[in-house]
Amino acid sequence: MRAIQAMRAGGPEVLEVADVPEAPPGPGTVLVAVAAAGVNFIDTYRRSGTYPMPYPHVVGSEGAGTVVAVGAGVEGFAVGDRVAWVDGTAGSYAEQVELAARHAVPVPHGVTLQQAAAVMLQGLTAHYLVDSTFPVTAGQRVLVHAGAGGVGLLLTQLAVARGAVVVSTVSTEEKAALSRGAGATHVIRYDQLADLAEELPALVREHVGGVETVFDGVGAATFDASLASLVPRGGLALFGGASGQVDPVDPQRLARAGSVFLTRPTLAHHVATRAELLHRTAAVFDAMLRGSLEVRVGATFPLAEAAEAHRLLEGRGSTGKILLLP
Repeated sequence: MRAIQAMRAGGPEVLEVADVPEAPPGPGTVLVAVAAAGVNFIDTYRRSGTYPMPYPHVVGSEGAGTVVAVGAGVEGFAVGDRVAWVDGTAGSYAEQVELAARHAVPVPHGVTLQQAAAVMLQGLTAHYLVDSTFPVTAGQRVLVHAGAGGVGLLLTQLAVARGAVVVSTVSTEEKAALSRGAGATHVIRYDQLADLAEELPALVREHVGGVETVFDGVGAATFDASLASLVPRGGLALFGGASGQVDPVDPQRLARAGSVFLTRPTLAHHVATRAELLHRTAAVFDAMLRGSLEVRVGATFPLAEAAEAHRLLEGRGSTGKILLLP
C-alpha cells in the first residue's frame, strides 16, 4: 500500500510516497481503509524533529475510514464499521492503518468520514479546553488566538454555546469573517498591529475589559500578549506552538500578571481512558448532529501531496481543517 513517510527530520521536502507492506491486523487491532487523514501541527513537529521520532516513519495521527479486518480478541467492531481515531502511533497518512481497537471510535450516521477525520484531534482538543482545562461558563470573557484556524473555529463555537463572550485574533479579513461567523463578538487583526505584546492587550481591555481565559495555540508570537490580556486570577491555556515554542517562564511573571494560572495541556492526558475518549467524542459528534458545531474543511489534498499540505499549514494560509484523501 502507499503511505507517506518522513525520511529524516526536516521540512516538508522530507515527506515521500513509499510502498509499505500490507499485513493482517494483530491481536487487539483493527485494519482500516483510510477515507481521510487529518493534517495537524503535531505532524509537522514530528516531521521536523521538534518532537523526536524514529526515521523513517509513516506520518499522521488522525483519520477516519472503514474497518476491513478485525484482529484476535477484538470485541465491538466488525468489518464494514465506520470508525475514527486520534492516535500518535497510527501513521494515518496511508491507504490503510492498523489501529489499536481501544483508540477507534464509532462514527454515527449523519457524520461523514471526512467530517469525522476533520474533528477528532481539533474537536476533542476544543472540548477538553472549554470543559476541563478552564471550564467556560455563561458571561465569561475568552480570548481565542488563530480564531479562523481549525481549533479556533471549534473553540469559539463551543465557548459561545456555553454563553461566553469571545474575542479572537486573525490575520486577514477573510479569516475575520469566518471567526465572526463562528460567534466571536470582537475580532482583532493582529497583522495590523505594530507591537503585538502592547497593542493586543490594550484592544482586549478596550473591547471587554480583559479576559478570564486565553486559549493560545500560537505560542511564541502571542504568549506575552496572552498574559497581559488576563484579568487577575485568570487562566492561560497554552496548547500549541504554531509560531514556535515559548521560552522558559519565570513564575514571578504569573504573580506580576495578577496571580494568573498557566497550563500546557495535551490531548493525550484528556483521553487517557477509553471511557473519557468515548465521552468526549460523543459530546463532539452530538453537537455536530444538533447543528451547534460546524466543522469546516478548508482544503483537501491527494495523499501524494502531503508536503504541500504541510506547507499550507505551516504558512498559516489555511482556514479550518486540512485533509489528505488516499
